[in-house]
Amino acid sequence: MKVDGTPYRSLWWDADKDALQIIDQRWLPHEFCIEQLDSLESFACAIKDMHVRGAPLIGATAAYGMALAMRLDASEAALDRSWSELNATRPTAINLRWALDRCLDLLLPLPQAQRATAALRLAHEIADEDVEINRRIGQHGLTLIQEIAARKTDASPVRLLTHCNAGWIATVDWGTATSPMYHAHDAGIPLHVWVDETRPRNQGALTSWELGSHGISHSYITDNAGGHLMQHGLVDMVITGTDRTTRRGDVCNKIGTYLKALAAKDNNIPFYVALPSPTIDWSVTDGVSEIPIEDRDAREVSHVQGTGDQGQIASVQVTPKGTGVGNPAFDVTPNRLVTGLITERGICAASEAGLSALFPEKANPQTPGKG
Repeated sequence: MKVDGTPYRSLWWDADKDALQIIDQRWLPHEFCIEQLDSLESFACAIKDMHVRGAPLIGATAAYGMALAMRLDASEAALDRSWSELNATRPTAINLRWALDRCLDLLLPLPQAQRATAALRLAHEIADEDVEINRRIGQHGLTLIQEIAARKTDASPVRLLTHCNAGWIATVDWGTATSPMYHAHDAGIPLHVWVDETRPRNQGALTSWELGSHGISHSYITDNAGGHLMQHGLVDMVITGTDRTTRRGDVCNKIGTYLKALAAKDNNIPFYVALPSPTIDWSVTDGVSEIPIEDRDAREVSHVQGTGDQGQIASVQVTPKGTGVGNPAFDVTPNRLVTGLITERGICAASEAGLSALFPEKANPQTPGKG
């Protein structure tokens, strides 16, 4: 995607500097900053402290972290230590472990002298795969938006509601929930997107920044406004991303997603989840009881970052001094509330049967995979 007319991915390898560059998302949407990651500690910090965020992007970043680690020390002890340090940064998003395990499986059988080159090649491969996966999600999701547009009897736009940021800066490019929006806009379909602010980190502001840069009509709304909009017929479809999905189609996403799904169900609004296959955890069935939910720093709730009258970025406290804070970062939406899953291989029911039909080689590892 583009920032001020310049195409960017959310991370890229700078051949001249021989290092990974990332968009440091802590400062968005107010300031566009690029950060270089050149130590294992900087990679771990970038993931844990959300310089990068979004399950697909976390996985790609971790793969580059392993590549750097192998450049510094390609021993098995260093390989194990790097895997453990990076894996400990964020417990909920499954892409992190998926990418790290993929690195481990490739690197362990190799001689030490080959590991650094192979690790960097794999990191590039994971990043490029993510771009293609998300492009295909957009193509499949476009069909849903086209169907809604075709049913309209007036000139009103297709009205979508999304929660959190599942955009191109949460992936390597395109995004998950936003990819169908970009494809629909580029196909000339009129859209209006209701963008939940998504407290506590206000990631809706990142979605608004993205959509505005792409020329897509949108409105930034409070998290609690979605149900009201649905009751009054102002939402045609809800579409979100996911950080981990169980084999039966329960989806774990940013806190508040479950409430949007409940409101959508009550108002007969289709609720779709854009789902890259690396976010499926085939080892988990019941998302509510089995997926670990990350509890984050209280300051994310007690303080809000924004810009002052003079344009300076500042953090202000919004809670009374000494007030206790709870900050679960995710919740789980049971599959019964999900209309369908939009994957890179097509759209399926949120069920084990639906996912297994699209990904038989994952559900049943003995089955030959699709091309």
